[in-house]
Amino acid sequence: MVFAPLDSNQIAEKPASAPTLDAFHAAVAVATRRSQDYLLSLQKPEGYWVGELIVDVTLVADMVAYHHWAGDTDPAWQRKAVNHIFSKQLPGGGWNIYFGGPAEVNATVKAYLALKLAGVSETDPRMLRAREVAQSLGGVPRMNTFSKLYLALLGLFPWDYVPTIPAEVLLIGKWFHVNFWDMSNWSRAMIVPLSIINHYKPTRQLNCNVRLDELYPAGFHERDLALPPDPNRISLRNFFLWLDRLHKFAELFAQKGIHPFRKRALKRAEQWMLERFEGSDGLAAIFPAILNSIIALQSLGYPKDHPILQRELKELKRLEHETEDSLRIEPCFSPVWDTAIVTICLAESGLPADHPRLRQAADWLVSKEIRFRGDWYHKNPVDIEPSGWVFEYANKWNPDVDDTAMVLLALRLVQPSDPVRRDAAYRRGFNWMMAFQCKDGGWAAFDKDCTKGILEKVPFADHNAMLDPECADITARILEVLGHERYPLDHPQVKRALDFLRGEQLPDGSWYGRWGVNYVYGTWQVLRGLKLIGHPMQEPWLLKARDWLESVQHSDGGWGERCNTYDDTVFKGQGPSTASQTAWAVMGLCTFGDQERPSLRRGLEYLVRTQNADGSWTEDEVTGTGFPKVFYLKYDMYRNAWPLLALATYRKLADAVVG
Repeated sequence: MVFAPLDSNQIAEKPASAPTLDAFHAAVAVATRRSQDYLLSLQKPEGYWVGELIVDVTLVADMVAYHHWAGDTDPAWQRKAVNHIFSKQLPGGGWNIYFGGPAEVNATVKAYLALKLAGVSETDPRMLRAREVAQSLGGVPRMNTFSKLYLALLGLFPWDYVPTIPAEVLLIGKWFHVNFWDMSNWSRAMIVPLSIINHYKPTRQLNCNVRLDELYPAGFHERDLALPPDPNRISLRNFFLWLDRLHKFAELFAQKGIHPFRKRALKRAEQWMLERFEGSDGLAAIFPAILNSIIALQSLGYPKDHPILQRELKELKRLEHETEDSLRIEPCFSPVWDTAIVTICLAESGLPADHPRLRQAADWLVSKEIRFRGDWYHKNPVDIEPSGWVFEYANKWNPDVDDTAMVLLALRLVQPSDPVRRDAAYRRGFNWMMAFQCKDGGWAAFDKDCTKGILEKVPFADHNAMLDPECADITARILEVLGHERYPLDHPQVKRALDFLRGEQLPDGSWYGRWGVNYVYGTWQVLRGLKLIGHPMQEPWLLKARDWLESVQHSDGGWGERCNTYDDTVFKGQGPSTASQTAWAVMGLCTFGDQERPSLRRGLEYLVRTQNADGSWTEDEVTGTGFPKVFYLKYDMYRNAWPLLALATYRKLADAVVG
């Protein structure tokens, strides 16, 4: 189909009147070209793309607290941190963990503490409002374990009520039903240094004499500080709470050096960290693990000028974005993920496979393949050539399935400088990815069959991230790869994946989105995966998914959900329309092959109408998920990449109909 040139503002000027099909196609073409040009302008000289990962204020607040613990506070830096924290305060006085969300206890207490540490007066009106909100949320006793541990480092929470993280967990062999390797990849990276910290309990009294007594609404009684037991007397939670008390008793001996396994366990934990510093931009290349490892190294006696500690501090500093008056911190970097997505978008939207910019991106992606047998081998000890890709620049111990699948989808679309090298990397990565199918037929992010629910009952598991279960969105992305590989529907692995996806569908037709917000993301990805694997799309269960998407389309033509859908499904499909979520829904509807379907047309009109003159889209909402209910991510690249792929998907559908 030939798309005649037409300014997309035709749609913006008269949104209520539908342009002719040819005019509509022309507007889509203009929006596509604008988007391509904008994304190309963001490419780094080395060939990759990387957007900022925007998160709540807790990372900045944690760093303020760390610098006071370490005794190296820089007043100029701290002033910028204070400005950032205040800039994110809600009108009511608290702080949230996603844009548009309510005040949350961990974020509010951490921000309030950071401001007190920085010298902001308790009687400042903003502090008084924050204090009131923190008290209404339950204050310090309602914070999660990791947050309480940070407070204990400053003498602001009693160690007796911080759930024990015993270093001996590293000594439990894989022969035991539940062991260290049954934890999620990211939990292992956070917990190992925390186990060292938990042993040494390196509390440092604050020179500023800051206290948080006002945020203990019911005082310091055990019933308020201790984790609440399960009402059922006989339960796994109560067993683990009893076990925690036993650990506390054993700690008394550990502090005197007579714990039978502690010395060996601490050495194992230290060695585990030191090994994983190699080939990574800090421990696991993520903020919490890096910060924890820095505190752990100092607890072990590493001097501040030790090269290993200095390297970790440097990696932590790299995550900061400091301006003249403010600063913000990313939890990690996302160059591989962003580069793969943007490459797919540009190639699918019409850039030729040998376009110099795409070739440069492909070369960069190929160079990032990990040829090292990392920690994944403990859960998946298969005889397979190591491969895979990670999210970040360097994190060789932790290649993951999701990034690998996205890179494979990108590499098949472009012509690199060395096709032979690309083909070899692709095949290795494909075989590696296929080896991670779980027992239930799905795929998870990092590990295989990391699903032992008993771990969610341990007292320090309240960060909602102890497991790495298979999920519909990643499984469907694997099917997308398999579709391009022309795998038949009756292939054993495909059949198991299809059974898994069908079993995960919710009664209203939608799917839960683990790594994107939320049901719009999950439903789109499943529909796209099924379409590309060649599954018939007119079956009732899939039409039900289409009907659900249409049922939550907004009056402006777009789609939007907020992170509160993870707390209560009543909010499914509710929230301001966003470019990224509208793009996902549009691509979901495209899988049914009806280019003139009114809902599809209205969704595309929304994307064209809301595009900025420079080819970008504006989006404040958070549409990425770290840990549901706990930590969310605004991928700044999403607002500009996914709409382009949606436009490209529609244009291919239109071409196919005409053809």
